[in-house]
Amino acid sequence: MEQNIYNLAQKLGDILQQNQLHVSTVESCTGGGIAYAITAISGSSGWFNQGYVTYSNESKHNLVGVKTETLNNFGAVSQQTVEEMAFGCREKSCADLTVAVSGIAGPGGGSDLKPVGTVWIAVCYGKDKIWSHCFNFKGDREAVRIQTIENALEQLIKFTCFITNNK
Repeated sequence: MEQNIYNLAQKLGDILQQNQLHVSTVESCTGGGIAYAITAISGSSGWFNQGYVTYSNESKHNLVGVKTETLNNFGAVSQQTVEEMAFGCREKSCADLTVAVSGIAGPGGGSDLKPVGTVWIAVCYGKDKIWSHCFNFKGDREAVRIQTIENALEQLIKFTCFITNNK
């Protein structure tokens, strides 16, 4: 695992542990990479609930409740889908905080509207607080996946710091 990813996961764990919060993940294009990074940290069972790998549309629907209509109308790589993934993960896992990622890691699968490197990340807290953003990462499949994991951890850190400072 890259040192930066390990450091980010350690920092996230420290913040979550200090604030007695738990996180869960729901991942598509990273295939469980965020959960892997988090669980590489000793003691992560104290702040990590669980992870879902929802690579197919069916798993997004069956495991975390993404609406079929959302997938049909907007696609798996969309703000609507990733936000439903994050909310569904929070509801199913009972974690305080969740992160969801869905994207096109390549080398195939891209289009003019959603080229390779297009990744949506969403972070959810509670029943109504959500942040989501579309990233356009560069590089090959591994580079896109690594950048997604790094950015997801960074966004979790930022979001957690925001909510803990505003309690």
